[in-house]
Amino acid sequence: MARSTKFLPIVSKIYCSSSKEDLIIRKRPVITSGGGFVVINSKQEVIFAVDGCGILGASKELILRDDNGAPVLFICNKNGVVQVLSFHSRWKGYLMDYEGIKRLVFSLREPKKGCLVMNNAIKISIMNKGFSKDWDYEVKGSFSEKDCTINDRKGDVVAQVGGKGKMAVKDFYEVVVQPGYDLAFVVGVIAVLDSIHGESTRC
Repeated sequence: MARSTKFLPIVSKIYCSSSKEDLIIRKRPVITSGGGFVVINSKQEVIFAVDGCGILGASKELILRDDNGAPVLFICNKNGVVQVLSFHSRWKGYLMDYEGIKRLVFSLREPKKGCLVMNNAIKISIMNKGFSKDWDYEVKGSFSEKDCTINDRKGDVVAQVGGKGKMAVKDFYEVVVQPGYDLAFVVGVIAVLDSIHGESTRC
C-alpha cells in the first residue's frame, strides 16, 4: 500500500501537491510586459505570476498571483529604524485576497552586503504556530547561477532551482518542488531571490 504524502501548507493546502512538481520560470520582458515572471507546470499551464517594480511601480514590492490573476501574497522589504541598524534586511510575505492584506506568513532574512556575519545563508521563518521562532528554511547555493536549493531545518531539500543538467537560459529556468510542499511559498521565496539579485522583478 502506497504511503500517503504529508502536506506542509504555509500559504494554503490548496497549493500543496501529492507528487513532485517540475516547474518552469519564464521571465517577462520589462518593456512589453512590465517585468516579473510566470510559473508554468508540466502541463504547460501558467499556475502563478509575479508582478514586480515594472508593474507595481514600487521598489522592493512584489505580488504573487494565482492562475486566475487573483492576489495570493504581497511581499515587501521596508526599511524601518530597527532594520537599518540590523545586520540583516528582512523581506515579509503577507497572505492577500481581493480585500487586501490579511496576515504575515513568512519572513526572509537577507544578510546585508558588507556585514561581517558568521553565516551568510538566507534564512526563512514561518509565522504559523508550531514552527521555529528562529528559522525554518534556508537557501543554499547560488541563485544568480541558477544552482541552489531551499532546505528545511533537517537539511531536506524542499525545492531545487536549476542545478547541473537542468535547463537555465536567459529567460527560462527550472524549479523542482518535492511532494507535499507549498508551491505558493516556494514561488514567493524565488520572487524575493529574483529581486535581491536584480533580475526580472527589479526595474
